[in-house]
Amino acid sequence: MNAPILKAPIFATLGCRLNAYETEAMKELSAAAGIENAVVVNTCAVTAEAVRKAKQEIRRLARENPGAQIIVTGCAAQTEPETFAAMPEVSRVIGNTEKMQAETWSNLKAPDLIGVTERVQVDDIMSVKETAGHLIDGFGRHRAYVQVQNGCDHRCTFCIIPFGRGNSRSVPAGVVVEQIKRLVDKGFHEVVLTGVDLTSWGADLPATPRLGDLVMRILRLVPDLARLRISSIDSIEADDALMGAIATEPRLMPHLHLSLQAGDDMILKRMKRRHLRDDAIRFCQEAVKLRPDMVFGADIIAGFPTETEEMFDQSLRLIDDCGLTFLHVFPFSPRKGTPAARMPQVKGPLIKDRAARLRAAGDVALTGHLAAQVGKTHSILIEGPRLGRTTQFTEVAFATDQPEGQLITATITGFGGGRLTA
Repeated sequence: MNAPILKAPIFATLGCRLNAYETEAMKELSAAAGIENAVVVNTCAVTAEAVRKAKQEIRRLARENPGAQIIVTGCAAQTEPETFAAMPEVSRVIGNTEKMQAETWSNLKAPDLIGVTERVQVDDIMSVKETAGHLIDGFGRHRAYVQVQNGCDHRCTFCIIPFGRGNSRSVPAGVVVEQIKRLVDKGFHEVVLTGVDLTSWGADLPATPRLGDLVMRILRLVPDLARLRISSIDSIEADDALMGAIATEPRLMPHLHLSLQAGDDMILKRMKRRHLRDDAIRFCQEAVKLRPDMVFGADIIAGFPTETEEMFDQSLRLIDDCGLTFLHVFPFSPRKGTPAARMPQVKGPLIKDRAARLRAAGDVALTGHLAAQVGKTHSILIEGPRLGRTTQFTEVAFATDQPEGQLITATITGFGGGRLTA
C-alpha cells in the first residue's frame, strides 16, 4: 500500500520561542511555494541533549510519515549540518538564514527545474548583516510574538547559539511598530517582543537606539495595544529608557525573564558573562523599587564546570537575594566546540542533584508568590476556556468557561499545582 501524501507540510519545533515564531513564518513561506509531502524539523542547538532530541524526533517523524521528504533546519542544522546530512532519513538540511527566504521554498518545490539539487543549503551565518521582520499574522492564538532582533555578539563559554544565529541584527523600529499595529487591528491584546539577545537591539541601527527607546516608541505609537511584554533580557544591558518605561508605563508588563545563569562571581567570569552577582541583585532591587509589582524569571545553569558546593550555594541563594519567582533550571551539558566543554567537568550525578535542589527552591519561591496573590484583583488575558495569565505572567485557572482572547478582571481565590485559581 502506498503511503498517503501529505497535502501540507508537518512542522516540528524544538527549542525557544524565536524558533516557534520562525516556524509560523516558514508555514506561510512553504504554503506560498505549494510544498507538499514534507516534514520540517526546526531544531535547537543549546545543549548536546537538544541535538540528541532533534535526531530522535527526526527518526520518529520519518517512521510515521513514510515517503515524505524530511527537511531539517534551525540552530542545530546551522551549527552541525553534517550530522543531519548523514542521517538516511533526511532529505534536505537548510540553514537559519535560508529557512526564512521564499526562494529556498520555491527551489524545494521544483529542484530539478531550478537546478538546486544539493542536500545541504547552509551558508556562513556570520556574513548575514540584516534581519527582516517576518510579518506573520500572529504566532499564538491570543498573545502575539514579534521578532525584533536575531543573533548575538557575545561569546559566553557555554553557548553555541551565536554560531547558529550569527551576529546581532535588529529589525528597524518602524517595521516593528507597523507589525504591532497590524496585530492589534487583528484583535490581539498582548504582544511579546522576542529575540536572541533582546537588550542588544538597536546597536546596528542608525543612531544606535536602545531597547527602551523601542518600547517607548511602541507604546506611544500604538495606543490601542493593551499589554506589551518583553521576553528574556540581559539585565546588565538594561538602558535608562527601559528603566523609565518600567517606572512609568503600566502597559509594559511587570514580568522580566533574566539571563542570570549563575550566582557566583568566579563561575560568571568563567562563563564570560558581563555581570557579577551584585549587578544582578542591584538590578532586581531597582526594578522592584520602580515597579513594586515586578516579578522575575531567570535562567540558572546547575553544575557548570569547576563549580564547587560553595559556588553552587551562591546560585541557590540568588533566588532569595534577587526575589526570583519563575526559575528555568538547566543541568550543564557540554556543547562540543565551546570553551566550557574543555574545562574540568562536574560529575553527572552531582549536576543532577544540584539541578533538583535549584528546582525545589524555585518551587518554594513560586508558592510564596502564589500565596501572596490570594484575595488580590488581577487583569487576566484568557488563553483557553478556563485558563489565563496575569500581568505578572502567572497562570490562573477558572472553574467556569471564560471569553478566550479577552482581558478580564478577576479576584484570586486560591492556588495549587503551580497556578492561581479565580
